[in-house]
Amino acid sequence: RFFNYLKKKDSEGSKIIFLTTSNRWVGDKELPKSSMLANEIRNKLTNCEIIDVSKLKIFPCEGNVSLNGGNNCGIKAALLKNDKKNPHKIIRCWASINNPTDEMYVVANKIYESNIIVFFGSVRWGKMNSIYTTLIERLTWLENRHTSLGESNLIKDKEVGVIAMGHNWNGQNVVELEKEVLKYFGF
Repeated sequence: RFFNYLKKKDSEGSKIIFLTTSNRWVGDKELPKSSMLANEIRNKLTNCEIIDVSKLKIFPCEGNVSLNGGNNCGIKAALLKNDKKNPHKIIRCWASINNPTDEMYVVANKIYESNIIVFFGSVRWGKMNSIYTTLIERLTWLENRHTSLGESNLIKDKEVGVIAMGHNWNGQNVVELEKEVLKYFGF
C-alpha cells in the first residue's frame, strides 16, 4: 500500500525525499537495510531523492528551546544568514550559526522543497538511532516556530512517514512514538 501511494503521488509530480539515518563503518561496503529499502523504492520512482543523513556533519541541538532566559529556538535572530545554505530564508537555528561546518541545511532545504518526506532509520536499544534523533532535535526550530512563536507552520501541507528497521525490540512502539513526534512538528 505504501509503495502504491508513493507511486501515485510520484506520477502526480509530488517531490519526494527519503532521509536515511542508519550508518555503517566507513570501510564496510554493506548498506544498512533501511537504506537498501529506500534505494529499492526510489529506483521505481521519478521524483524521489535520497539524502544519506549519516554522511552529513550535523551538530547536536544546543537546547535553545529551554534556556534559563527563555525560549530562543527558531526566533528571528537565529536566522542563518547565508544565501547558499539558506536560500529560502527559513532556517533559524543557533547551532547552524555557531558551527560553520554544520550541514543540517541540506536536510532543512529539501524538507521545505518537498511534498512528501519519509524518514528511514534503525531501531537500536529500543529507540530510533542516534543520527535520526540528532536530526529531529535539530529540526526543533520548525516545530517551535509555529507552536511557541505563533508564526506560520512551514511544514503543515507536507506528508510525512517513518520507516524503522532492525533486530532490536520495541520496533512497533518506536514507529508509533515517532509518528506522534512528527505530528507535534506539524506535518
